Amino acid sequence: MKFLDEAKVYIRSGDGGNGCVAFRREKYIEFGGPSGGNGGRGGDVIIEVADGLNTLIDYRYQQHFKAQKGGNGAGKDCHGAGGKSITLKVPVGTQIFDEDRETLIHDFTALGETFVLAEGGNGGFGNAHFKSPTNRTPRNANPGQPGEERWIWLRLKLIADAGLVGLPNAGKSTFLSKVSAAKPKIADYPFTTLHPQLGVVNADGREFVLADIPGLIEGAHEGAGLGDRFLGHVERCRVLLHLVDATCEHAGKAYKTVRHELEAYGGLLTDKLEIVALNKIDAVDADELKKQKDRLKRAAKKTPLLMSGATGDGVKEALRKLADLVAESPVSTKAKSAIDSAAASEPWAAPPSPQG
Repeated sequence: MKFLDEAKVYIRSGDGGNGCVAFRREKYIEFGGPSGGNGGRGGDVIIEVADGLNTLIDYRYQQHFKAQKGGNGAGKDCHGAGGKSITLKVPVGTQIFDEDRETLIHDFTALGETFVLAEGGNGGFGNAHFKSPTNRTPRNANPGQPGEERWIWLRLKLIADAGLVGLPNAGKSTFLSKVSAAKPKIADYPFTTLHPQLGVVNADGREFVLADIPGLIEGAHEGAGLGDRFLGHVERCRVLLHLVDATCEHAGKAYKTVRHELEAYGGLLTDKLEIVALNKIDAVDADELKKQKDRLKRAAKKTPLLMSGATGDGVKEALRKLADLVAESPVSTKAKSAIDSAAASEPWAAPPSPQG
């Protein structure tokens, strides 16, 4: 299944039905009164968070959604039927923005949550509605009110307990594949990961959801590389695991590059709890490892963990630290709900794993 985290959609609620002008006509009744019925109400456009969804890919193939128009009124006091509403199903974590892509309309954070995005127009009154002691034969009726129409943007931000950040090729996908049953693509070149990945991690019996996003480069907050869209996927994370490649030229500079992008993006990313780890320690000798560790320690102002996603060295310690911080996180329940939904439909969100 392809991953899509943003889609532009046109929605329109149903118009109300028109009222009817009619009079009662029966045998032996010479002067029948007004009997025009009212029009029916137009259908609404409703957004619902559905179980089992984890991407907005459905909205790549269909962008226009229109609710049904209300039925017109008829004679013999027959009122028009209400139009059928249309429901757009989205995954948990979806946000609705106005056409300007900046005005937030609604943010979905729980399964089963619903939101009426556009209400249908009211039906018009038939002439029977206007009869009175002074106007026994009204010959006017109201047209139905038009429905609402607009373009909106749907944007998905993954809900996870912890997020992996780092430069491209820092070993994030390898780490995720080792600690969960997720199967991200792994290769020895930058930007192997093109889409966010989710996995459920089991650390000493404590489960939490871990998100891996594509690597960040300088200027990512302005759209460089794979852009700033993926930074939004770690906005909801409570804890960040920052992986730095021990084989890079300078671990301290690599760390500062990513931190600068987090600060420039905003969204309180720099206020999140962070665990710093020097990864791929199996690929360097002891002297180089000490240099890189000292560089990273000075840049991060904390002692980094030493680990290797490939060999498993230090992985359990990193998971325990993540689990300790996640246990205090109020986002944990929402994230578990989201991943349970995603796991039900198989994809990039993996089921709980006994590893770790």
